[in-house]
Amino acid sequence: MTKEVRVRFAPSPTGALHIGGVRTALYNYLFAKKQGGQFLLRIEDTDQTRFVPGAEEYIKEALEWIGIVPDESPWKEGPHGPYRQSERKPLYMDYAMDLVEKGFAYYAFDTSEELDAMRERLTAARVVSPQYNSITRTQMKNSLTLPEDEVKERLASGEPHVIRLKVPRKEEIRLNDMIRGWVMVHSNTLDDKVLMKSDGMPTYHLANIVDDHLMGITHVIRGEEWLPSAPIHVLLYRYLGWEDTMPEFAHLPLLLKPDGNGKLSKRDADKNGFPIFPMNWKDPRTEDFSQGFKDAGYLPDAFINFLAFLGWNPGDNREIFSLPELIQAFSVERIGKSGTKFDINKAKWFNEQYLKAKSNEELAAYLNADLKSEGITIEEGKAEQIVAIMKERATFPSDLWKEGRFLLIAPDQFDEKVSSKKWTADAVKVLTTYKAKLESLDAILEPVNAKALLEEAAAENEIKLGKVMPAVRLAVTGAGAGPDLISIFMIIGKDELIKRIDFALNTLEVIES
Repeated sequence: MTKEVRVRFAPSPTGALHIGGVRTALYNYLFAKKQGGQFLLRIEDTDQTRFVPGAEEYIKEALEWIGIVPDESPWKEGPHGPYRQSERKPLYMDYAMDLVEKGFAYYAFDTSEELDAMRERLTAARVVSPQYNSITRTQMKNSLTLPEDEVKERLASGEPHVIRLKVPRKEEIRLNDMIRGWVMVHSNTLDDKVLMKSDGMPTYHLANIVDDHLMGITHVIRGEEWLPSAPIHVLLYRYLGWEDTMPEFAHLPLLLKPDGNGKLSKRDADKNGFPIFPMNWKDPRTEDFSQGFKDAGYLPDAFINFLAFLGWNPGDNREIFSLPELIQAFSVERIGKSGTKFDINKAKWFNEQYLKAKSNEELAAYLNADLKSEGITIEEGKAEQIVAIMKERATFPSDLWKEGRFLLIAPDQFDEKVSSKKWTADAVKVLTTYKAKLESLDAILEPVNAKALLEEAAAENEIKLGKVMPAVRLAVTGAGAGPDLISIFMIIGKDELIKRIDFALNTLEVIES
């Protein structure tokens, strides 16, 4: 019988959720749902010194925004809780002690000063990576070098200590990664990782393994930065007697800077003016503020679609996928090994596609919200008319108002580059005639007669209409480019059209031919 797929996303509440973390959550979610399995969220808060107030709530809200709902989490308890590691603290010491008793771990009483001195000695001896390992442990203060009676006395007296993993000296540790294939690491390159800290809290290495085992995790999909730790985790599964049920591992490629040189960071985002977090975040420690994708105007579906393609591809030319379609198409085998460049322009492109696909009624809701904040009221149905001609030019919902405000507020200034080249005597003649024809029009202004009267105005002055169209647009919108001009006329109406042409005729100076 095939075992149910169970995956987890296990962030630490140490700040805002980086886009790389959101991608990890998404890939885990897609994999689980494709297999009909379960997606868990676990908060790994064992490092209390790095805990940031509000970070846990931020993680919850960010995932909810993009539609990733865990099957089990601190907010949706299941049979394997609790789902915060700090609430699971009593569990870990038993497993650490089991490792000590079996000879796979040991007590270490070294002070921070003694550890620094060790590293300095190794650095002076030109050791490239000074570490506490199978060689240096023999020169340190631990239960492997101290007499048994002394170790007991130190423990009984409550002397601060840690429990370290006893990494074998000469062993090749193998791991079959789902993305990278076989990964082999020699144990002499590994250090004896701390498993239990002096404050009684486990480190990531022990807590992670114990929790994944107890929660029945079948696949661990995480960032490439954890690949160096994977051999340690393989050893822990073996030493704890869980090697037969060890989950399969997949280490995701790095998200790279836009130029491809190095890992994407908040500093890169700040420097280049793009978001790196899913939602706005204000660090309570520093008051540092960062804008998120949500608040910058990105739609959740577009954000997910963009995120999915940061390291994965469907194997064909399709780019637009809904979340259910991503679930159906997703496979770990199509995740690349190499890092992926972060391209904010691609994110904008996705947003444009999803914006265009929305109904005018949906988009009108965004526009009406912006108008309300500006204290502007319009007649029913006009918002839908506006978004119908503006959505092809919008990247974000806010652009519908920012770029379309000329449809509701007449321009009081004009593009100088256009007026200095296009506001000619011929343009003035055609617009003067057109204005008169509009004033004499008894019928309702419609696309047919609006265009016909403009063509007549040009013909009567023996001027080609195309020659003066930029000036007509300038008079009505204040700009030299924009959506279909006749559609603009229909939205603003005859009276407003006459008023705008009149203002332009009385404001702009004719250029000399």
